[in-house]
Amino acid sequence: MRTAILGPAQRAESLAAMAERELDVLVVGGGVVGAGTALDAVTRGLSTGLVEARDWASGTSSRSSKLIHGGLRYLEMLDFALVREALKERGLLLERLAPHLVKPVPFLYPLRHKGWERLYAGSGVALYDAMSMARGHGRGLPAHRHLSRRHALRVAPALKKDALVGALQYYDAQMDDARFVATLVRTAAAYGAPVANRARVTGFLREGERVVGARVRDVEGGGEYEIRARQVVNATGVWTDDTQSLVGERGQFHVRASKGIHLVVPKDRIHSSTGLILRTEKSVLFVIPWGRHWIIGTTDTDWDLDKAHPAASSADIDYLLEHVNSVLAVPLTRDDVEGVYAGLRPLLAGESDATSKLSREHTVAHPVPGLVVVAGGKYTTYRVMAKDAVDAAVHGLDQRVADCVTEDVPLLGAEGFRALWNARARVAARTGLHVVRVEHLLNRYGTLAEEVLALIAADPSLGEPLPAADDYLRAEIVYAASHEGARHLDDVLTRRTRISIETFDRGTLSARAAAGLMAPVLGWDEDQVEREVEHYEKRVEAERESQRQPDDLTADAARLGAPDIVPL
Repeated sequence: MRTAILGPAQRAESLAAMAERELDVLVVGGGVVGAGTALDAVTRGLSTGLVEARDWASGTSSRSSKLIHGGLRYLEMLDFALVREALKERGLLLERLAPHLVKPVPFLYPLRHKGWERLYAGSGVALYDAMSMARGHGRGLPAHRHLSRRHALRVAPALKKDALVGALQYYDAQMDDARFVATLVRTAAAYGAPVANRARVTGFLREGERVVGARVRDVEGGGEYEIRARQVVNATGVWTDDTQSLVGERGQFHVRASKGIHLVVPKDRIHSSTGLILRTEKSVLFVIPWGRHWIIGTTDTDWDLDKAHPAASSADIDYLLEHVNSVLAVPLTRDDVEGVYAGLRPLLAGESDATSKLSREHTVAHPVPGLVVVAGGKYTTYRVMAKDAVDAAVHGLDQRVADCVTEDVPLLGAEGFRALWNARARVAARTGLHVVRVEHLLNRYGTLAEEVLALIAADPSLGEPLPAADDYLRAEIVYAASHEGARHLDDVLTRRTRISIETFDRGTLSARAAAGLMAPVLGWDEDQVEREVEHYEKRVEAERESQRQPDDLTADAARLGAPDIVPL
């Protein structure tokens, strides 16, 4: 299978190709569900296109807790079907579909009460493991174990001694969510789907009641396209209702946005060899290992303000610090926080007023002929959501189409990953890079790391770290623009890499060097480089200002002080 390159030329070709002939399926929305839907459709032999108004994964799919998990807390709600489904998907991703991107991660659950809590929580975790093994997809993770208080404190010395009487340790999995989506999009493109980001749907084409395509504006170049399709899939997450309004008809269900924020702190601020999961009065709080950092989250509050740039307020940050500090021997302060990000969960509106009580299960509907809507769900089960959406689209095609095959379609970079991982010392010797650098590339790109290494071979200066962001090589910035569809500095510093949340300067010290590396690939002149850097710096300052505000309204107003580099 050929490797898809998502550079500027390929983007222009994709838009032209989608407008040239009628597609079987046009997918609107480039988050994990939309990208998964495009891959599902194209691997069934359907001519498929994918458009995204902003950048790939720029909404919810780059702002999650970065976990691939079965949803242990859903067991307590007796939602066994959802947990069973998610555990199967977790196993597929770990073992077959994306072993280069999805990795095991341990969690410690501190017990606060003697006797009954160990029995209660232990039974739940044992059932969690048993359900995973029963589906034949749990062999990649160690089984849970019970720990005494002394043993738990050896594993996690950061905990207060009086914060626990013992603990349980179990395993789930994690990934870089934005990188996963970018790889998913490239995989769909490799199987023949034309894809274009920064391509906004401005309306739907109609013939009578039937939706027969979409009007799409090239946000970058300004061109307008009419893309005709026999079926259109609306996979726009928290924007579902907005997209539905373009049809001019009320949807069959309503999607409600719930805001979750996360803090990023350096690894040395919490002395532990395992992640933590803590109960709060509303939900659960995770402390998640993240390279040389920890991610702490999340909150769960209703949000009805700007969807493109949800803002974290000072109250949100204080909430997380207060709850994590309740168990830490050395408390965290605001000065320890190097990154903050906020995301919106697309929840199906239900009877409950509390967003934490709303369903995480997804729904697929056919509101008008020619249009399928998929919404709700959770990141882990994106492939199931995609399958259900394409099944609904196939029903509307009224022709025989192959069944879903994505259980057996590894993402780009997965095939041969373990063999290349085993040879990483030889790769390091061949390229002159330290083996740690090679491991970093393999865990981000899988076997596609060879494409990054080829850039370094052609220009050895690209093997140097990016200034003020030592974890990333200069070649990765070039590769993001030349191969991964990055169009702007923000795309690279926020999503193709995580420099915006992994450095105390939030990427401002790396911005000029990164823009300079992107410029030759994207044809920027000096004026455009200046605009990109200035926009990025304003965005960071607006986010910092929002995080000093007391509530959602003032935080939202502060964040909107920095407009998008390309107005939508």
